[in-house]
Amino acid sequence: MPNWLRKSFVVLVTILTFGMVTPSQAFLYENTNQLKASRASDVEKTDSSTGPSTEEDNYVDKEVFIRQMVKEAEMQSYEKFGTKIGPVIEDEFNEVILPNIEKAIQEVAVQFPEESLAHLKVTETPGGGLSEKIFHITNSQTSEDVIRFHVRRDHPPQQGYWFNFHYHTHHDSFQAHHELGAIYWDKNTPPKWMS
Repeated sequence: MPNWLRKSFVVLVTILTFGMVTPSQAFLYENTNQLKASRASDVEKTDSSTGPSTEEDNYVDKEVFIRQMVKEAEMQSYEKFGTKIGPVIEDEFNEVILPNIEKAIQEVAVQFPEESLAHLKVTETPGGGLSEKIFHITNSQTSEDVIRFHVRRDHPPQQGYWFNFHYHTHHDSFQAHHELGAIYWDKNTPPKWMS
């Protein structure tokens, strides 16, 4: 299937479903082996003066990348919240925190060329118990984290418990806290994550 037709289909599905459904990655990359074989034959047909094709095999559109990362971020977040915390904070999380996570992911996407986006992956498991980790985006080629999304439990005196959402980037060796927002829990101690 031509690349322009595939992209048009993604945009059409996204518009018709108001962004709630996106085509699977399998659809987006269904013919990669055929494309690689045809590109290899094209390279063989060209003479040595023109050189190989400059188009990358791992091309990922930035908008598709951002949508997929936000979708995975939301799934990892709700897995971390569990059945006790999730229903209580989900509305405020969707209204305040998730849009800020999307902005942070957009900032990451801008820093990488589109050919490198295919190597960025979301970690599989959020941290449970008292761990801050929600998810990390890592570079699968170097096995290094690019950005880390965390939530910390804050308990200021006389104010109850708050969930402080923030992220760290590799630019400063993950030292600075970049705020995403805070959600009030209650005066009572919140349950452990993933419970």
